[in-house]
Amino acid sequence: MGVTSITEEFPCPIAPARIFQALMVDSKNLIPKLLPKLIASVDVIQGDGGAGSIEQVNFTKESEIRYVKHRIDELDHDNLVCKYSMIEGDPLGDKLESIDYEAKFEAANDGGCICRITSKYNTVGNCEVNEEEIKEGKEKAMGIYKVVEAYLLQNPHAYA
Repeated sequence: MGVTSITEEFPCPIAPARIFQALMVDSKNLIPKLLPKLIASVDVIQGDGGAGSIEQVNFTKESEIRYVKHRIDELDHDNLVCKYSMIEGDPLGDKLESIDYEAKFEAANDGGCICRITSKYNTVGNCEVNEEEIKEGKEKAMGIYKVVEAYLLQNPHAYA
């Protein structure tokens, strides 16, 4: 198994605890409401939503992806860190065994935060990671982040 690791960092105008709560803790409820044309539902199929839980994201018929399963490995409310792994689903195809993610939200001087996302692509055997597919996946994920960010800016009391 090969591993390709990518870390990205980007500023966010939302306080770290709010964006963490919305994106990591309550995403199963918030994301389907904000993106009903893309996400049909997010179901906790094992556990209570915390570490060790498995969530299945079900996409709508309009999406080229049917579903993905994430295992939540760590949900650290004190340090605003979430570690989770995509363990099943269409984006893995036959080349990826899993994708491990670590999302960390740190306070910035302007009242917002810095979001640091590390993605580790665990390949099957000696398969190579397709850089174009990674870029496409990151852009889709960033689109979801931006929708949540816009919602929180428009609703300053949500997740406060």
